[in-house]
Amino acid sequence: MSVSELYSQYTRVWIPDPDQVWRVAELTKDYKEGDQSLQLRLEDETIREHPIDAQSNQLPFLRNPDILVGENDLTALSYLHEPAVLHNLKVRFLESNHIYTYCGIVLVAINPYEQLPIYGQDVICAYSGQNMGDMDPHIFAVAEEAYKQMARDEKNQSIIVSGESGAGKTVSAKYAMRYFATVGGSASDTNIEEKVLASSPIMEAIGNAKTTRNDNSSRFGKYIQIGFDKRYHIIGANMRTYLLEKSRVVFQADDERNYHIFYQLCAAASLPEFKELALTCAEDFFYASQGGDTSIEGVDDAEDFEKTRQAFTLLGVRESHQISIFKIIASILHLGNVEIQAERDGDSCSVSPQDEHLNNFCRLLGVELSQMEHWLCHRKLVTTSETYVKTMSLQQVVNARNALAKHIYAQLFGWIVEHVNKALHTALKQHSFIGVLDIYGFETFEVNSFEQFCINYANEKLQQQFNSHVFKLEQEEYMKEQIPWTLIDFYDNQPCIDLIEAKLGILDLLDEECKVPKGTDQNWAQKLYDRHSGSQHFQKPRMSNTAFIVVHFADKVEYLSDGFLEKNRDTVYEEQINILKASKFPLVADLFHDDKDSAPASTTSTKGSSAKINIRSARPHLKASNKEHKKTVGHQFRTSLHLLMETLNATTPHYVRCIKPNDEKLPFHFDPKRAVQQLRACGVLETIRISAAGYPSRWAYHDFFNRYRVLIKKRELANADRKAICRSVLENLIKDPDKFQFGRTKIFFRAGQVAYLEKLRADKFRAATIMIQKTVRGWLQKVKYRRLKGATLTLQRYCRGYRARRLAEHLRRTRAAVALQKQCRMWRARLAYQRVRAATVVIQAFARGMFVRRAYHQVLREHKATIIQKQVRGWMARRHFQRLRGAAIVIQCAFRRLQARQELKALKIEARSAEHLKRLNVGMENKVVQLQRKIHDQNKEFKTLSEQLSAVTSTHTMEVERLKKELAHYQQSRGGDSSPGLQEEVESLRTELQRAHSERKILEDAHARENSELRKRVADLEQENALLKDEKEQLNHQILGQLKDEFSQNSIKENLLVKKELEEERSRYQNLVKEYSRLEQRYDNLRDEMTIIKQTPGHRRNPSNQSSLESDSNYPSISTSEVGDTEDALPQVEELGLEKAAMDMTVFLKLQKRVRELEQERRKLQAQLEKREQQDSRNAQMEQPKNDLDLDQDADLAYNRLKRQELESENKKLKNDLNELRKAVAAQAAQNNSTHSSPDSYGLLLNQLKLASEELEVRKEEVLILRTQIVSADQRRLAGRSTEPNINARTSWPNSEKHVDQEDAIEAYHGVCQTNRLLEAQLQAQSRTHEEEVERLQAQVEALREELDRQQQTFSQTLLLSPEAQVEFGVQQEMSRLATENLDLKELVEKLEKNEKKLKKQLKIHMKKVQDLEAAQTLAQSERRRHELNRQVTVQRKEKDFQGMLEYHKDDEALLIRSLVTELKPQTLAGTVPCLPAYILYMCVRHADYVNDDLKVHSLLTSTINSIKKVLKKHNNDFEMTSFWLSNTCRLLHCLKQYSGDEGFMTQNTAKQNEHCLKNFDLTEYRQVLSDLSIQIYQQLIKIAEGALQPMIVSAMLENESIQGLSGMKPTGYRKRSSSMVDGDNAYCLEAIIRQMNSFHIVMCDQGLDPEIILQVFKQLFYMVTAVTLNNLLLRKDVCSWSTGMQLRYNISQLEEWLRGRNLHKSGAVQTMEPLIQAAQLLQLKKKTPEDAEAICSLCTSLSTQQIVKILNLYTPLNEFEERVTVGFIRTIQAQLQERSDPQQLLLDCKHMFPVVFPFNPSSLTMDTIHIPACLNLEFLNEV
Repeated sequence: MSVSELYSQYTRVWIPDPDQVWRVAELTKDYKEGDQSLQLRLEDETIREHPIDAQSNQLPFLRNPDILVGENDLTALSYLHEPAVLHNLKVRFLESNHIYTYCGIVLVAINPYEQLPIYGQDVICAYSGQNMGDMDPHIFAVAEEAYKQMARDEKNQSIIVSGESGAGKTVSAKYAMRYFATVGGSASDTNIEEKVLASSPIMEAIGNAKTTRNDNSSRFGKYIQIGFDKRYHIIGANMRTYLLEKSRVVFQADDERNYHIFYQLCAAASLPEFKELALTCAEDFFYASQGGDTSIEGVDDAEDFEKTRQAFTLLGVRESHQISIFKIIASILHLGNVEIQAERDGDSCSVSPQDEHLNNFCRLLGVELSQMEHWLCHRKLVTTSETYVKTMSLQQVVNARNALAKHIYAQLFGWIVEHVNKALHTALKQHSFIGVLDIYGFETFEVNSFEQFCINYANEKLQQQFNSHVFKLEQEEYMKEQIPWTLIDFYDNQPCIDLIEAKLGILDLLDEECKVPKGTDQNWAQKLYDRHSGSQHFQKPRMSNTAFIVVHFADKVEYLSDGFLEKNRDTVYEEQINILKASKFPLVADLFHDDKDSAPASTTSTKGSSAKINIRSARPHLKASNKEHKKTVGHQFRTSLHLLMETLNATTPHYVRCIKPNDEKLPFHFDPKRAVQQLRACGVLETIRISAAGYPSRWAYHDFFNRYRVLIKKRELANADRKAICRSVLENLIKDPDKFQFGRTKIFFRAGQVAYLEKLRADKFRAATIMIQKTVRGWLQKVKYRRLKGATLTLQRYCRGYRARRLAEHLRRTRAAVALQKQCRMWRARLAYQRVRAATVVIQAFARGMFVRRAYHQVLREHKATIIQKQVRGWMARRHFQRLRGAAIVIQCAFRRLQARQELKALKIEARSAEHLKRLNVGMENKVVQLQRKIHDQNKEFKTLSEQLSAVTSTHTMEVERLKKELAHYQQSRGGDSSPGLQEEVESLRTELQRAHSERKILEDAHARENSELRKRVADLEQENALLKDEKEQLNHQILGQLKDEFSQNSIKENLLVKKELEEERSRYQNLVKEYSRLEQRYDNLRDEMTIIKQTPGHRRNPSNQSSLESDSNYPSISTSEVGDTEDALPQVEELGLEKAAMDMTVFLKLQKRVRELEQERRKLQAQLEKREQQDSRNAQMEQPKNDLDLDQDADLAYNRLKRQELESENKKLKNDLNELRKAVAAQAAQNNSTHSSPDSYGLLLNQLKLASEELEVRKEEVLILRTQIVSADQRRLAGRSTEPNINARTSWPNSEKHVDQEDAIEAYHGVCQTNRLLEAQLQAQSRTHEEEVERLQAQVEALREELDRQQQTFSQTLLLSPEAQVEFGVQQEMSRLATENLDLKELVEKLEKNEKKLKKQLKIHMKKVQDLEAAQTLAQSERRRHELNRQVTVQRKEKDFQGMLEYHKDDEALLIRSLVTELKPQTLAGTVPCLPAYILYMCVRHADYVNDDLKVHSLLTSTINSIKKVLKKHNNDFEMTSFWLSNTCRLLHCLKQYSGDEGFMTQNTAKQNEHCLKNFDLTEYRQVLSDLSIQIYQQLIKIAEGALQPMIVSAMLENESIQGLSGMKPTGYRKRSSSMVDGDNAYCLEAIIRQMNSFHIVMCDQGLDPEIILQVFKQLFYMVTAVTLNNLLLRKDVCSWSTGMQLRYNISQLEEWLRGRNLHKSGAVQTMEPLIQAAQLLQLKKKTPEDAEAICSLCTSLSTQQIVKILNLYTPLNEFEERVTVGFIRTIQAQLQERSDPQQLLLDCKHMFPVVFPFNPSSLTMDTIHIPACLNLEFLNEV
């Protein structure tokens, strides 16, 4: 394609712009060869002339078609250049808010400066297992690719994260590690992934600081290796650090801070444990306040410090070490505040001994104050002959102090990193690792120093490795596709690297100058000028003699040489280090040990074990120096960098380039200048250039054919070979064969060719469109002409007829008008005459009548006036009277109405308030009571006063009598001298008496009056109270009537809430069942492992033949009385409706306790295993060859062993009989006490007990005799015995000199041997018991020690909290302890209750057996009597009908389970009754119930449940088997309910079915167990079905073309997509999903699964289809198009039709697909106007706001005729949806499982109608 064709009119190009870097323009006319300029039109419609360089003839860059803008992969762009890359990133970042974009193998990440909800657990699950190009670009996609390549290729991987400070490197690395921690969780319980994540707060605290560009800038580089085992689980990690910026410890620029840990420690200085640090605020310390503001907006240093301490604790750093670390950090701050005073001579300095900060520094580090004071100001010079102590100037002392502070911090930093690595280290063998490198990007500032030089040097090395890797990948791709390889010229920065690190390079000259005694930065710079002035990568500035310029791969950087030597030397004097070595604190002394002195600024590393390479330490071990540290910082950094490059070269790298969009940290603000500067620096443009130099555009043949089939001619489509078609089409379209190449599976295009093909495709569409438009427009014009012609002829015809008719009408009207005029004139004349005559007559008549009437009216008026005057005068008088009376009445009425209204209003208010009435009644009652009490008190007072009055009256009377007597006596004695005085006194007394009488009368009257008033008021109040009660009753009835409506509404609401809570509780319960099954599975696995270990050679098996069913089952025994203990939760929910089946907290605590018990059991088993292994090894070492015994002795030993075993078994049997007899006696005694019956039986049992006791005593005596014989034999053996096997020699006993018969001696010898063996066995049993007791006690001690450690840890954590938090924490601990104790006590009570019930039941059983025995004895006696007859009578058995019970022998139970469960295949029962095994098992259970054998029922059900679990575990991927046992388990559960005897389950039973109910046992607990088992089987069934469907969903629902020719793939980039397969290989279509669903449905229906469960299964499966499809739609830009929406709607309609065809549409599956339906509609709706936005908001109710906005942002047109969704439209949608309260979750939870409900479904079959087929081999079952 020629240049003139490319640069034609309307072509859009990119031109440079000083503000926007690049600006788009459009050509206004075609370009021709030789033109000196281009005529352009800018976006603002301004015209500009763009000159063309005549020498280079460089034309502007072409802009890509709009359809390619916004691509996920920059290599998918047809024109690959800087403006295209910049524009694509800008569009994705600003318009779509996508921060990640691929650029070949590089992930470009732009910092949004905003928290985005794209890093949750659901997003991790969505990216897990996906191909890198199948989903939208994401850091998780890169992490998944690394994880997958590590597992697939078994090669170590590396993720290299680079970028400027503030670009988001640390966050990206943190999210990558979070992904690995989630996907590759640790296989053990060490939780190493939590420790890996917990290391971040520590490293950020000690290695991050605030800079002008970033508030949390990492001032060091780190490489974290995450180790994996063979199963690719995380087992450990290792961290290496590079080039810590030590200068920040002593110097900070303006608006910057020191490391975060200093400010965190100052913020926590007020804590009690930090008082000894003597810290204050950060502004008081020189090392922390040089940058100005010491705080960061939005950052709480105290809170961050608490997180740092928690991270230290989690990583195992002891509290003492933490305090020591904080002391060292605080000492650095104090060291910076030490005041140094210069002496007068200027060559010496001094420090005051009283300096507070120096004292604190020495105290915190544990060093001597005097020595530190001396050596801070002096230095030692060592020569060959003498040693001098020299003073230092002020500047030298300050430099030495700063160097010491930097060295202390660097050593502490290395120590912390080393301990973090120890915490992350594991003893397991590492199979592979993934490294995450978080390293500084290319830096250039106004003033660049030694740190920037090292950083840029590291980036040069990384860029070289990046370029070679990209080049290598390109080469591999071409070779794989068999494309001829042509050498691509790419930038090689090896000359720049040689300039830095080669011999006599910059670093070598720097190290050489550092060795010179008086070397200076100026001398070093001059050497650089002299040595490298001819290098193309080295330049000298014009205006400076102390600076130099290095031309790096990204940009030119000018370095200022001042300070290079000092920073490279990093001088720390040996005397100061020796003082620190002598510290009394071990940690401080360890920091400066010899093996660490050699590298003060080196990096920290530990060896990492790898499967393929050995990683050497980044800090080489150097010899200790005598004076100063020899190795320079540059040399150490170069060594560690070489080691890093070796590691990276041995791994497969993955690149993440972080871009900082602006310097103001504004969210979603894009600065093109800053972005393009970083793109040039990070190598993205170099990747583009390398790709553009070859064949950057790559298409699979299948995708190329689908996209460009419109360019293919019809005759070429007849060819079936698509590769041949593509070849012929390209050869015809592109004439230059160098522009494309045909690979094995792909077609490779040069840059710009895809755009050319897109142009041809668009031209083809445009030509076809023009042809269609031309034809349609011509047809429309012809139709219009014919319509107009016909209309014209019709109009003319009608117009002419209308004119003729109008003329004829005019003539007729003219003639008629003349006749009318004649008649009209005659009529008018006659009418005028008659009118005049009639008027005259009328006037005369009216005039005459008027005069007569006038006279009459005058007379009449006078008469009426008289009458009116009379009436008016009377009316006025009456009116005056009435007005006065009315006014009075109105006034009265108004006043009375006012009073009535007020009273009525008050009564109404009181009547409305029922509570007021209640209070009023209460008040009235209280008043009545008070008044009655007052009356009673007044009566009492009146009575008291009356008594007092009577007493006073009597007293007064007596006094008067006495006075009279005295008066008389006085009169007699004195005569009448004082009679007047006495009379006066008498009179006064009389008056007083009268006054008293009057007061008494007044009081009596007042009392009577008040009493009457109170009684009257009480009566009024009682009457009023009765009225109020009546009103209250009426109001209560009214209120109850009103509340009925409210209650009905509230009941409806509560019903809905209860249903919702019911679903939540059911879901929680089933989750607990699932967790229980997982724990049970883990327990089974541990038990199987122990079984295998026990069965290995060298270990004895347990001789007990105990049934494994008891150990496998954890279910309780059958209890006839425990009806209400454990209810079936699900049937309870179904039956009770609104009653909630609450989940007790004890269930959760029991599960927790069960987990702890399992863990303890695992540890115990492990300890037993180790102990047995040690014992076996000791036995193997101790075993030595022994002499063979003779045959007689072997025979004796065998005989003795058999005898001993017989005695042991007989002894055990006797013990068991004794225990049973004791129990029977106790039970009989208890029964005799209560019933006083069966004395014969009790006597019999008592006799048996006595006999057993006597036999036991005899056995004891025999044991004692045998023991004495053994003792004597031992004494004889000690004295010596002959070795000859002669029996005669053995008959000589030391305690008897009698002759012993040989046979007696042999028998005695046998007895002694037997007794010896018996006692040996007892001794071994006792020793084993003792060892077990010791082990148990040791286990208790270990448990107590662990509890003590946990309490100490809790106590240490509690001390770190505030007092309030300590109280709260203590309360929580006490509550948890009490809850645990309560749970233990509750379990103990339950066990005791169950034992009690079991013992009661056993007592009943034994009593029944005794009664049966007595009845049997009676029957036997009667039989004996009957047999005494002379002739025998034959009794024939009468045949009976089958009762629906099956009898089997107890020994046949294992055979029954094996035939019916373990070895049964679903195909065997094809054509029989569905769920036949469940019916057979129930009939067996029914017979056991009929014979009242609880052990048989328990054993059968337990064995059945355990066998079903084993079968499902064996066939954990077999859908048919799982469905088969789900249906049988549910049917068995239904049978146990239907025939339980509960009336609630028997409503649909027939009379015959009621006869088949259980009689003796209540199996409620087993119903619960079966319900839980059904839930587990259902969950396994769903898991199997989802596993079969999940690989098909994305391909069938989104990628497969259900409607052929509807979709056409867009150009794709470097990343492969799952849809880009050759001819659609391995792709699924919708028919595959429907076929799979059909197979599921057929299997479940054939096996008789309940229809309700089938509906729930398909509801769950359709939800999973919806979730997977929608999540992929939300994470894939290439499928968010109109055509995909059409395909999706078609697929959904097919699924809905399938549901209706299978009668499954009532399952709710369609409702679960509602979000997917709305997403498909959203892709097809119009998206332009506000009306469209409103329609979208009203339609997409099942989609969240985030999902709607995400789909709109991802919407991608597949053709030029479609339009993108504008940003304004998306903002409109967000504004209208902001009122929604949607959950903050973008993706649907694929693992969500709806709670399953098993509704009761009784069977219509009766047990007696079921036939057992012969194929089951159940001949041992007998029909009863």
